[in-house]
Amino acid sequence: MTQDAVVAAVLILLVVGGMAARPLYPKLPTWSLMSLAAFIAVFIGPLSVDDVPHVVNFEVVLFLVGMFSIVALAELSGLLDAFAYWFISLFKTRLAIYVASSLLFGLLSAFAVNDTVALMGPPVAATIARAAGIEHRHMFLLLAFSLTTGSVMTPIGNPQNMLIAVESGIKAPFITFLQYLAVPTLINLVATPLLLFKILGIKNGRVEYSAVPLELIRNTRDAAVAAAALLGTVVAMVLNDLAALSGQPHIHNIGFIPFVAASFLYFFATSPREVLARVEWGTIVFFMTMFITMEAIWRGGVLQPFISAVLSAYQGGPSDILAIALISIALSQVLSNVPFVNLFATYLHHLGVEDPKAWAALAMASTIAGNLTLLGAASNIIILEVLETRFHSTITFAQFMKYGALVTALDLTVYLPFLLI
Repeated sequence: MTQDAVVAAVLILLVVGGMAARPLYPKLPTWSLMSLAAFIAVFIGPLSVDDVPHVVNFEVVLFLVGMFSIVALAELSGLLDAFAYWFISLFKTRLAIYVASSLLFGLLSAFAVNDTVALMGPPVAATIARAAGIEHRHMFLLLAFSLTTGSVMTPIGNPQNMLIAVESGIKAPFITFLQYLAVPTLINLVATPLLLFKILGIKNGRVEYSAVPLELIRNTRDAAVAAAALLGTVVAMVLNDLAALSGQPHIHNIGFIPFVAASFLYFFATSPREVLARVEWGTIVFFMTMFITMEAIWRGGVLQPFISAVLSAYQGGPSDILAIALISIALSQVLSNVPFVNLFATYLHHLGVEDPKAWAALAMASTIAGNLTLLGAASNIIILEVLETRFHSTITFAQFMKYGALVTALDLTVYLPFLLI
């Protein structure tokens, strides 16, 4: 590594860390800070302009464009509002709705990929919040925590789990994940809303509303098109992941599936321009610049000494499981969980790690790292951008961490016994 690469990595870390100071500059979006960090990575080094096409994962970018488009039509047509009101009609009190929402978002993320739920979840969460009389910010916090936690328990819950399922060499990853992680995940999906309900000071009470779900659908044709695109995308991705895990022929670049579905939607939607206008382009910019930024930090070599100091060898003991959890939670805040897992898996292979518990610990900790800070998971940024652009509210870095630290501590208290005993 060169001196310029180290200097650039340190500067980038300072800029990314500056997201904690966003309350001083409320009009400064997160993606603009990340774009500045990406500029430093190219202008100073270690990346060149020619490196950018090889660093940016355009599969993820098109995945987001496709999913944003599908969710936009589902929202414009009234389909998401209808679903949300049907859902809350099953429960009569604010606390019951809050707990049920956690289970809904969590279980959806376990089988439909958490970033997908992060894209379609905010409109549903907003409608539930409005109908149940819960502040938008409080419902969006629950959405962020529950979809992160719920995605822990399956290999298809999030991109890093799928990466672990492939890289670890575990013979039956679906069963292994469920064996170690399903029960504690379900416990946390109930415990987390109970904790938040208390510390956020949400008052319980009966919920009264007058809307009839089907009457909320504003455009039947668009609702049908959106439902077909959304259901087809989720089913295709789940079946494709199951085929991949069982060694059957499958699509390797699954991120393109939503974009292909959206290309169908663009033709049949009543107002395709309006659909495309509602794509969260700030989030797209955030992801593109994030890939550049994280690659530069890794090339700077400033994080590797920390990894080797905490876990120099793997013996399979409780201390090693705790070390993997510590490294995963800490470095996922810097690199974000998917890039971190991609790099740390190589290090575990270097140590000769084959223990399923070690890989399950990596999946658990790298995922719940998203509950600690806004930067811990890309899904948090997706939710934050929607909250700021659509509902003119926000969750600051400090606010998220204030509650996230408690939620993460709760998560670890529940998960670790299942991995250590």
